[in-house]
Amino acid sequence: MRNLLSFFLLFYVLTIHSQVQTLSDNFEGSGNINNWYGDGCFLDSQYANPHQIGINNSATVLQYSDTGGQYANVRFDAGSNFNLTTNSTFTLKVYVPSASITGGQLNQISLKLQNGSLSEPWSTQCEIIKPIVLDQWQVISFDFANDAYVNLNPNAANPVDRFDFNRVLLQLNGENNNAHVTCYIDDFQYNVTASTFNNLVWSDEFDGNGAINSNNWFYQTQLPSGGSWHNGELQHYTNRPINSYLSNGVFNIVAKKEAYYSQGQTKQYTSARVNSKFAFKYGRVEVRAKLPTGAGTWPAIWMLGKNVIEPGSFWSSSNGTVYWPACGEIDIMEHWGNNQNYVQSAMHTPSSFGGTVNRAGQTIPTASSQFHIYALEWTADRMVFSVDNVVHYIYNPSVKNANTWPFDAQQYILLNVAIEPSVTPSFAQSAIEVDYVRVFQQNALAIVTSLNKDAINLYPNPFEDRLTITGNTNILGSRVKIYSILGQQLQSFLLNELENNIDLSDLQNGIYLIKIETQNGSNSFRVIKN
Repeated sequence: MRNLLSFFLLFYVLTIHSQVQTLSDNFEGSGNINNWYGDGCFLDSQYANPHQIGINNSATVLQYSDTGGQYANVRFDAGSNFNLTTNSTFTLKVYVPSASITGGQLNQISLKLQNGSLSEPWSTQCEIIKPIVLDQWQVISFDFANDAYVNLNPNAANPVDRFDFNRVLLQLNGENNNAHVTCYIDDFQYNVTASTFNNLVWSDEFDGNGAINSNNWFYQTQLPSGGSWHNGELQHYTNRPINSYLSNGVFNIVAKKEAYYSQGQTKQYTSARVNSKFAFKYGRVEVRAKLPTGAGTWPAIWMLGKNVIEPGSFWSSSNGTVYWPACGEIDIMEHWGNNQNYVQSAMHTPSSFGGTVNRAGQTIPTASSQFHIYALEWTADRMVFSVDNVVHYIYNPSVKNANTWPFDAQQYILLNVAIEPSVTPSFAQSAIEVDYVRVFQQNALAIVTSLNKDAINLYPNPFEDRLTITGNTNILGSRVKIYSILGQQLQSFLLNELENNIDLSDLQNGIYLIKIETQNGSNSFRVIKN
């Protein structure tokens, strides 16, 4: 009983800590960092962006000019100490013009954590250094749980085991030199918190081959009035196997160049568009996908309000009450083949829609050659968008009403590939490949979230390297899935014994969700690895 109470207490403490701190600044007035300070340098936190290109079209940025000071840097104090056990990653965008550099310093940026309460705050400093590329905007991530770091005091503890940091310091091209450098910083974020959405409530793993699960998805093929899809798109959406199918556990939506007649219209391209038959309010959506290529392709992972009036969609006939954009649209991921590797997230509301101002993205060099996890965290007050846990956009309007926040009602998921008028004549076909779609929501504090008819026990809890799982004969052949607190599936295996001693030495210390699927249903457990 003591271990059980300790577990509840620890999980409660970690959950509270994970919500303590979210810091961001886009240098356009909507951030919550208001005490930027420059040491030995020139600082302007509302400087007109001189390089509105690539991944950053922001109007204003932070300008930082080291004009020869030996220890030039910019910094801010957070107001409370960081908890790196549940929130270890800082991200920002940076641009360094090559013409601004003197001397022979390395092209790099460092993020240092310090204790600003000390008279010598640098004495307990921990630093991560990352290389940069000149003359372009880039997203840099500093992860104190996984990146190589340098403690100024070599005897200091691992940063994730410390709770004394409350200052962030940024430095270009090192210190203890008199070289010059100017840089521009934008979209600073410290908000990749441990998600409280850790209960998997709906998913499609797209296992097998052939047709997708019709209990999960609906093919939307009906043309809007006027005979063409929006934005001048050129495709017919179909439910044919040639445009969408499962292959070796991956869902393919294939856009093809072909003449196709339907609903009184002949179009020269075909594709597919599916609606989820599941709708929800608040949670974390994860979609692991590989994107198509070709100028004119426009794949999307997105959401619409269940209350949208859109004839031909799954929910419209039974729930439609308002037209777009009053229903709200959440674009988790959009990618345009004429801007290869740039992925964007956006919000469409009555206050801004179509060419909405509410958008941002990042460059993923392997967007079409490798799978990546595109995620949305949707709470009552904000939307957080990320790729592989690197956040690139937060939507958090200061005033939330029907015009800016029609997101207090259920939404459903859409997957599709559209074809734009800019498609090149040589385009033949390309597909978005989707490995899985998962939705997580908040779960009540509990060790077991089922009747546990299978008499399953997990011990010791907390454990170190090995965890024992026991039960009655119903657990034989059961599937075990292990998830991180962020909701990412880490392992999957079968139980072949009544007593199973599992080697989990490869997992990092922390909290994990274990789901065991038996013939009686799903049993969920939270465990701690010390």
